[in-house]
Amino acid sequence: MSLAAFCRDCLASVTREGRCPSCGSPRVIRHPELFKLHIAHIDCDAFYAAVEKRDDPSLRDRPVIIGGGRRGVVSTACYIARIRGVRSAMPMFRARELCPEAVVIRPNMAKYVAVGRQVRERMLRLTPLVEPLSIDEAFLDLAGTERLHGEPPARTLARLAREVEAEIGITLSIGLAANKFLAKIASDLDKPRGFAVIGAAEAQAFLAPRSVGSIWGVGRATQERLARDGYRLIADLQAAGENDLARRYGAEGLRLARLARGEDSRRVNPERETKSISAETTFDSDIHDLRTLEQSLYPLAEKVSARMKKAGFAGRTVTLKLKTADFRLVTRARSLENPTQLAHRIFASARDLLAREATDAVRYRLIGVGLSELCDPALADPPVLIDPSAAKKGAAERAMDALREKFGAGAIETGLRLDRPRAAGESPISSTAPRAAPRTR
Repeated sequence: MSLAAFCRDCLASVTREGRCPSCGSPRVIRHPELFKLHIAHIDCDAFYAAVEKRDDPSLRDRPVIIGGGRRGVVSTACYIARIRGVRSAMPMFRARELCPEAVVIRPNMAKYVAVGRQVRERMLRLTPLVEPLSIDEAFLDLAGTERLHGEPPARTLARLAREVEAEIGITLSIGLAANKFLAKIASDLDKPRGFAVIGAAEAQAFLAPRSVGSIWGVGRATQERLARDGYRLIADLQAAGENDLARRYGAEGLRLARLARGEDSRRVNPERETKSISAETTFDSDIHDLRTLEQSLYPLAEKVSARMKKAGFAGRTVTLKLKTADFRLVTRARSLENPTQLAHRIFASARDLLAREATDAVRYRLIGVGLSELCDPALADPPVLIDPSAAKKGAAERAMDALREKFGAGAIETGLRLDRPRAAGESPISSTAPRAAPRTR
């Protein structure tokens, strides 16, 4: 049986084994279902580090870590640093131990978002069915686009990867499969500059020897529970069958059984719902004092408030996030009577939650706050008769928003933001020092 094949570098069709006869490239992709599949997962390779290397060619052959401070965590590590064992979300002190010669760069999110949008725009030229997962990855459904582009989805995706590399200066890895679950797995198989295919016919055999942790939504706790019950490999779930797993785990068991067989009915959703908006910071030294923690909490509430307003959401549930000195994660949540967009309401609820956790016995290295149960902002912050000052606080906050919009984020500051503990890697000259807004004539 001959396999459908083409060269990923020149896009020429290939009819025999070996290198591409047209350009000599070894990057020939072959698969019996290559020209039948249309669900893809695209992931930018070591995205933040790739953008920094693009902008500074002297970094090309050096290990690069994107992160902040000795007490922060790794956002992204380039593949040279990954060879040394550096991984995303690893504490920075550990990353520096593993790769002391690495160049460490503070994240420049505005730049990364701009590049991510360039890539997203090119995806949308291929199909309107683009479901973003983050600024550097997305699912695509290219069903029905063959007539539009004059070629099957596989070749269209390879063309996209070539264009992004040539025009934007970063590389992509592509997973092409029968559904989203398999496409996400495929995109990790051949990084960087990868293109891997998992067909429907081979799905069960391909998945069988993999750990149950490979299944979407199976975190460490679930993986440990499954292991205790004798399910360590996906093959174990396949052997158990749907009925047995449903009896043991309910609806989650049904989901595990179907994914273990490579079945996933989720559609690519271009209107994927934002579920929460949050902000967090890591301290240079561990903190236990409530007042000191509060001083870091308020600017985070302001960030969440600003992001909510910009995104056009209000939220009903406030969640406080804390990480202890020994990396234990603590989360506490409170539902509000009415949704909000306002920083002072977010802060007030989070501060009440914080007061219960801030004791001399526990020191914290990280604090964060977020809003979930998002809804229409028209429902937010109605007048409160029992608190006559609420309307004034809301009006004052929106007036400050207007000043920041006109003169910049640092144009006006609130008292709680002064003298806060510095975040990891932040200059001793605080960016939150009080400033007066420029005068207008």
